[in-house]
Amino acid sequence: MDKVNDYLENERIGVLMRKYALPCIISLLVAALYNIVDQIFIANASYLGSYGNAANTVVFPLTVVALAIAVMIGDGTCAFVSMLLGANRREDAAKSICNAIILCILSSVIVTTVYFIFSDAIITAFGGNVNEETYRYSKEYFWWISLGIPFYMFGQAMNPIIRSDASPGFAMISTVAGAVLNMILDPIFIFVFKMGMMGAAIATVAGQVLTAALAVWYLFHMKAVKLEKKNFGMYGYLMKRFIPLGITSFFSQISLVMAMAAINNMLRKYGALDEIFSQEAYAQIPMAVVGIVMKFFQIVISVAVGMAAGCIPIVGYNIGAGRRDRALQLFKILLICEAVVGFAALLVVEVFPGALITVFGAANESTYYTEFAIKSFRVYLCMMVLATVNKGTLIYLQSLGKALESTIVSMIREIVFGVGFAMILPKFFGLDGVLYSMPVSDILTFAVTLFFIIRTFKELKMPERIVHEQEA
Repeated sequence: MDKVNDYLENERIGVLMRKYALPCIISLLVAALYNIVDQIFIANASYLGSYGNAANTVVFPLTVVALAIAVMIGDGTCAFVSMLLGANRREDAAKSICNAIILCILSSVIVTTVYFIFSDAIITAFGGNVNEETYRYSKEYFWWISLGIPFYMFGQAMNPIIRSDASPGFAMISTVAGAVLNMILDPIFIFVFKMGMMGAAIATVAGQVLTAALAVWYLFHMKAVKLEKKNFGMYGYLMKRFIPLGITSFFSQISLVMAMAAINNMLRKYGALDEIFSQEAYAQIPMAVVGIVMKFFQIVISVAVGMAAGCIPIVGYNIGAGRRDRALQLFKILLICEAVVGFAALLVVEVFPGALITVFGAANESTYYTEFAIKSFRVYLCMMVLATVNKGTLIYLQSLGKALESTIVSMIREIVFGVGFAMILPKFFGLDGVLYSMPVSDILTFAVTLFFIIRTFKELKMPERIVHEQEA
């Protein structure tokens, strides 16, 4: 039987990276824009302002929980299916995809149920009770966003699976279509109909439904494999292969949620001790501002992740086909590109922080809002170059099937360093300590990442025969 997608083994690496990474970058950027666009329109609605922004910051980590489960299923399946196609095992590839669909639907129903039952406790845990107005907006936004969780998770999980079928363009289009609908509906619901947080959430959910619907259509028109009724089932021998490959994506996202929970609560605690932000009228500002800074960070990381995740099918296929030399060549190019993206982002936050915060409604706020925002951008994101290289390396290790190594680095970055420093440094530096936690974590993580970069280079240079002997 002829191999499918064999051009992944023969086409020039640069051409493949452009074909796969660019659509993936756009897809992830657009996915990130769902929440960011909401925040921009909310910030510029005078009747919502920083209270609405703070509420958006509270709810955002809860959407990331759903995303963590979705990308665990989707990224793991993408990497595994790419390897299966490289080894010409089409039937197992089809079964893996069907298995992923079932897992995604079941898990999304569970997440949605938990959110509706424990909404009050969850909102409080993520700092939503900083003041009464923020809590009210958080609860309203969260309720409507929870309705869209099943559609959101399905669309995000299927996106990388669609890429593994050599259709990065369609994966991009499905995500862009949903985001465009969201951007059209947001100003209509918020400014024309004055629907507030409910309007922002409904616009987001509408976009997610469209993306999920397009994913369903594609699943019935796949190229490399054909999904049949007999393929749908829970295949344990396949799950234990693709779930570990996606566990890094899960921990990367879920640990981010833990870090954001710690940061939000530290902002609330030490903001209450600050001379300015202890006042009721300004109490929500630190949370609103840091939420905005993290959204910009998410945009940059979406580019970094998109470049690396877009390469997963290429790496997986070539590893499955025994072309480790091509995997090494791709890794070198990827690291350079990640560093360039980080440096470009660093220039923006250091030189134009005032312009960035203006986009998020600074004109409607006090000078304290703007001053804290400028400092937050410059301090919190000063190690962007290391952050992008760290993230790209994590995902590349995942594409090689090195789930354990990738997970270890991810856990160290987000939980040990991210949560640890977010809780320790404020004890010594107050609110500034929250800002210092990010660059300190990135510096120490890079020291660990560098070890894995060097080791991966050495392993990919080994002859295929030696690798098989070591694995045996």
